[in-house]
Amino acid sequence: MSRNSLEVADIFRAHGAAWRKSNAGHISLAQLKVMSAIERCRTAALGGHVEACDDCGHIRIAYNSCRNRHCPKCQGKAALDWLAARQAELLPVEYYHLVFTLPAAINSIAYQNKAAVYAILFRAAAETLITIAADPRHLGAHIAVTAVLHTWGSALTHHPHVHCIVPGGGIALDGNSWINCRPGFFLPVRVLSRLFRRLFLERLVGAHKGGRLNFFGDLRHLSDAAAFHEHLAPARKVEWVVYAKRPFAGPDAVLAYLSRYTHRVAISNSRLICLDDNGVTFRWKDYRAQKANGGRTRHKTMTLKTDEFIRRFLIHVLPRGFHRIRHYGLFANANRAGNLERARQLLNAQAPEEKASDNPDEEEAITPSHPCPHCGGTMVVIDTFEPGHAPRAPPTPGERRKCA
Repeated sequence: MSRNSLEVADIFRAHGAAWRKSNAGHISLAQLKVMSAIERCRTAALGGHVEACDDCGHIRIAYNSCRNRHCPKCQGKAALDWLAARQAELLPVEYYHLVFTLPAAINSIAYQNKAAVYAILFRAAAETLITIAADPRHLGAHIAVTAVLHTWGSALTHHPHVHCIVPGGGIALDGNSWINCRPGFFLPVRVLSRLFRRLFLERLVGAHKGGRLNFFGDLRHLSDAAAFHEHLAPARKVEWVVYAKRPFAGPDAVLAYLSRYTHRVAISNSRLICLDDNGVTFRWKDYRAQKANGGRTRHKTMTLKTDEFIRRFLIHVLPRGFHRIRHYGLFANANRAGNLERARQLLNAQAPEEKASDNPDEEEAITPSHPCPHCGGTMVVIDTFEPGHAPRAPPTPGERRKCA
């Protein structure tokens, strides 16, 4: 498998130690663990195995992955496993994609209270969809929601938002029929936006009253209830962004989208261009210019000082144990199987057959499925080595075949 010319791991290995030293006392344990995992990923520090070609004897060393959910190289296998489960839950209806975004006045509070505010964001977005969908004036049905948290913008800035994937309909309130939404239209975004704003702010104020929010530095004054209320006042008057995209072109398109979004990290290695004395240069999308350009994507490049790039990457490390993919409504874990079965009965549909993945995670397989890069022959594992140990000197092709 080809390697990107520049990876986040390269940046951390070259500058991570100095960055940790200069920022000592201001780095969380979770951020330190993420840096360590990425630096060690697919190196001898984590162990690995040796592969050899059955035909030409070509030898290759494959190192183990760190499997950290923030590592750009380790999301392939996790995404495939997750998607296999989602494939079995697809319904033969249109699917819709909605995005709930926090206003700028809330972002700084969210940054200092990630677990609390991100959880409120999840609940407010899901409750908004479920409440409006259950209203007979709109859909009058119980719906299913899969929500995915992203905390970044294309330039690695802090930009918390939730992507929600919902089937275009739901089970009637009496449970006796399936109700489809109007073709090409799910729910009115202005109605969603205003309920989302109210629910989020109610929960945020409740968290403040309950002492579940902490404030530091420039936000220290928000510990006072009056100052907190004043800080939120502008957010109560503006329209919050709830964006509804076009419906997906069938269930397969839903899976294709989810495969790109569910296990995404703040920046992929493919977007990195170079690391030099000026800093880290990478590609990004300017969405403001995109709107001014008739909807056409504007790809640009940006160079950040290396210290700033590392800082921006690490602000998107999630609190330990925090789930960034959640299910609500008909997809809530407690009743998911029964609700799916009932939905299929009402739709007169069968469960989709599971498909074997044609995209195995090449570097995770202990029996490699990729061919020899020299002759196309079968690669076979001939040795494994423990973390912190180097592989033993590989045998010659003749010795290996004799041992086999």
